[in-house]
Amino acid sequence: MSVTNQTQSQAQPPTKNDTILLDVKGLKKYFPIQKGFLRRTVGYVKAVDDISFFVREGETLGVVGESGCGKSTAGRSIIRLYEPTAGQVSFKSQVLGSNGQTKTVNLLDLNAQEMKSVRQEISMIFQDPVNSLNPRMSVSDIIAEPMIIHGMKMGQDTEDIIVSLLERVGLRSDHLRRYPHEFSGGQRQRIGIARALSLNPSLVICDEPVSALDVSIQAQTLNLLQDLQKDFNLAYIFVAHDMSVVEHISDRVAVMYVGKIVEMAETDALFTNPLHPYTEALLSSVPKPDPLYKPHRIMMQGEVADPSNPPSGCYFHPRCRYAQDLCKEKSPEFRQIKHDHWTACHFAGELKLEGI
Repeated sequence: MSVTNQTQSQAQPPTKNDTILLDVKGLKKYFPIQKGFLRRTVGYVKAVDDISFFVREGETLGVVGESGCGKSTAGRSIIRLYEPTAGQVSFKSQVLGSNGQTKTVNLLDLNAQEMKSVRQEISMIFQDPVNSLNPRMSVSDIIAEPMIIHGMKMGQDTEDIIVSLLERVGLRSDHLRRYPHEFSGGQRQRIGIARALSLNPSLVICDEPVSALDVSIQAQTLNLLQDLQKDFNLAYIFVAHDMSVVEHISDRVAVMYVGKIVEMAETDALFTNPLHPYTEALLSSVPKPDPLYKPHRIMMQGEVADPSNPPSGCYFHPRCRYAQDLCKEKSPEFRQIKHDHWTACHFAGELKLEGI
């Protein structure tokens, strides 16, 4: 069954609670452009350009947009695989708390040892299940590696934990001594999921975890992630470019364009009543399962803006069919228009945009 068909029959789960687990404010990641023999910096690629969002405990925030818009860079900047240029990333940490209480910390202020400790609570599932697994390590060693790095003593108890994780993601105990090349793409991704859960995190950043898989395997993997979320009370940041996948798994959705978040809302609200023209264009590209449906595809003109030399005003205005002079002159503020519905458009609420 395709993800699109499953989406039609499965309602979105409600948000689990209102406790903010991760709060990102003004996050930026600029990559320097260097030229010449002396490698002088002549400009910057604004991969992530002043974005703000939050993730509640136990919910899934989908992050969607065209390739190169900064989705993956934002996820990697949060856990400092890329050192952010600026911003604040507040996280409720159990590890750095005391007496069983959580402590809210700014991840960008932590030293190397503190950041290593927090990475027990924030893990990542990578896009490519082939290159993200060490081909020289057995499945047992791959899943045990995070435990070893964080000082857990290895023994029979640890092996029991690894076997339990394997079985929980749909693999068998006799897979322990095998190597990544002996598995299919979907099985490799399950190994990556088991590794991400090995330290019992509270937040998992999923960097396009199903984009390299067949559609039928995508559906199985998404259902597995949802089951694991319920069992372990996980929060997800789910990065993807497939709107159908995002609709299926997300409680809320953030739409990115050229390093900026242009709209963020609950999934149903965003898909049925978008407030930004870019979101409307993305939704028009979602295939419908009805063979009698005549699609009305919105064809955006021009190319995606260059993040090293973005246009003035609203970055989307050269491709927007609703653009006016104000859009070319002034950058729109990312503001709340409705309850839990944010957008960066000068004319949000005035435009009649089409959803699904």
